[in-house]
Amino acid sequence: MFETLTERFGEVFGKIRGRGRVTEGNVRDVMGQVRNALLEADVNVRVAREFCDHALEKALGMEVMKTLHPDQLMIKIVFDELVRLMGPVDSRIPFVSPPPTIIMLAGLQGAGKTTMCAKLAMYCQNKQKQPLLVAADLKRPAGIDQLEVLGRQLGVPVYAERDQQSAVKVCRNAIVEARRDKRDVVLLDTAGRLAIDQEMMQEVARIAQVTQPHQIYLVLDAMTGQDAVNSAKAFNERLELDGVILTKFDSDTRGGATLSVKQVTGKPIKFIGVGEKLDQMEEFHPDRTASRILGMGDVVTLVEKAQAQFDQEQTRKVQEKMAKGTFGFDDFLTQLEAMRKMGPMKELLNLMPGWGSAMKNVKVDESELQQVRGMINSMTSRERRHPDLIDASRRRRISRGSGTDPQDVAGLVKQFGQIRGVMKQMAGMGVSQRMSAARQLGEMSMLGGSMPKFKSKLPSKQRFVAKKDKRRRRKRHSR
Repeated sequence: MFETLTERFGEVFGKIRGRGRVTEGNVRDVMGQVRNALLEADVNVRVAREFCDHALEKALGMEVMKTLHPDQLMIKIVFDELVRLMGPVDSRIPFVSPPPTIIMLAGLQGAGKTTMCAKLAMYCQNKQKQPLLVAADLKRPAGIDQLEVLGRQLGVPVYAERDQQSAVKVCRNAIVEARRDKRDVVLLDTAGRLAIDQEMMQEVARIAQVTQPHQIYLVLDAMTGQDAVNSAKAFNERLELDGVILTKFDSDTRGGATLSVKQVTGKPIKFIGVGEKLDQMEEFHPDRTASRILGMGDVVTLVEKAQAQFDQEQTRKVQEKMAKGTFGFDDFLTQLEAMRKMGPMKELLNLMPGWGSAMKNVKVDESELQQVRGMINSMTSRERRHPDLIDASRRRRISRGSGTDPQDVAGLVKQFGQIRGVMKQMAGMGVSQRMSAARQLGEMSMLGGSMPKFKSKLPSKQRFVAKKDKRRRRKRHSR
């Protein structure tokens, strides 16, 4: 996401990096290039002009020319302006008491309303709520069927009246049903059209008038850019919108809708869809998005994803094993599976500061992770606990069981030994030392290099004895 804009911003700020001193003319030139980058990203013309005017006023007021690092200060100014442009946002749903909280979704056909309705239901379930999905899209063939399939996947009931012709009556009856069944949230999936027309607008307006929803969200396709912003303006004139949900956010390389919709409509972006799966919806945070746009990563989101997948007690046990040097392939496989649940590897790397641009042209082959899993599963439990036991004959057996080459098994065992050694040394380091070592480890392992080398803490004579003992053990195992 924002790939084009991130690349252009990188080029702009790179031109003033290392100059030491810049002039007012340089600053104005930079902001002119920033404006061009925004326009290329399909940002609204008025929004782009106001953005650059505010940023330039700040830059001249802060006397960027007198600083030793003008590029850093300019990035800070642009970051603050991006946050102001997209925020402030309270991404939480204000659940009412007594329930149910009524949420209505509107938008054009093809924007992803039905799928987003199911994603919101899953979001509510995670908040310990009992949602009810309402199939009020009576215009689209199989619209009711799609919502019922999604409801079964989540274990959430779907209210539908297949013979009913009035979406207004369906929504009204669904709310009565929700109160009777003590459901906490009612999600209304309304009909859309390929383009804005009078009939659609009248229908959603009548539904809103009759049901009095507590929240009305407009679902927009982020990839449509300014068309999405124009749709938001039209809907906002007929409905009292409470927020916008952007779908296909992960495929939006330009970002025009994201940067324009709040400024043009005055309505905040509440949620973003970052994939097709039902759990791939995130709360929208302007500061995190601005950080991604400027290539600074999004560590907070990365940590939240990790916390959702890693068990704290299990993590503590793994850390203890790392410190003792007993971290085995079983533990490695458990951590690998948890990471896979967090999302595609390249997506996770893009959340790490500085990795987005570095990984732009790097192909991360997810199938290699499957090979690693196959090799580990082909080992005996004793071999997984003690990888040093894996000699040539064992490598051949493991390779046959996993459909790989013996060289692949040897490479995995060698790299795992290096990783385990680094982990053990990291356990005795301070926080800053661990951060530096982890960064080196990640860079080397993901980009195909060798592991970082750490100086031994043993005196030279003891190192010589230790190496001699290691060679002796290897000969004994080979026999």
